[in-house]
Amino acid sequence: MDAVRLIVTSRRALVGSGDAPQIMTEVWQAQALAQAIGSRLAVFGPPQLRGEALGLTELAGRGCGVLDRPDIETADLRAAQLTELGDARQALVCLGGLLGEVGIALVGLACAADDEGTYWQCMEAIDAADESRDRVRDMLRKLAEGEQGVPEREAG
Repeated sequence: MDAVRLIVTSRRALVGSGDAPQIMTEVWQAQALAQAIGSRLAVFGPPQLRGEALGLTELAGRGCGVLDRPDIETADLRAAQLTELGDARQALVCLGGLLGEVGIALVGLACAADDEGTYWQCMEAIDAADESRDRVRDMLRKLAEGEQGVPEREAG
């Protein structure tokens, strides 16, 4: 399945999740998907994105690592269903939106947390989602610079 379709599926699932365990599962799924997209971009994406894509892979992996791994069957793991990137720009725009929604969901969850462990898990996951989103923005900027013919070393 292509990246944009999987991202749209993740956004819908995140919006449709109700209780804290469902939200945490969808956050984990989104971070795993971001990690998979970063890996694909690092290998198959535009050359100017490869370093940033590796960074996205690491940051999204950290986002998964701070959360308890949900009990998900391999067939239901969206990251494992990624077969193609499609248009890199469109995938990155959609991924940035998903990561923003992940952050918002985590803020709501942290505010409602009954225990300190869940609160801190959310806080660390918020940081990881925010840093991943920043990396996505950097990649979009590099794509735009490449289209305008601005040499990378001269870019601001």
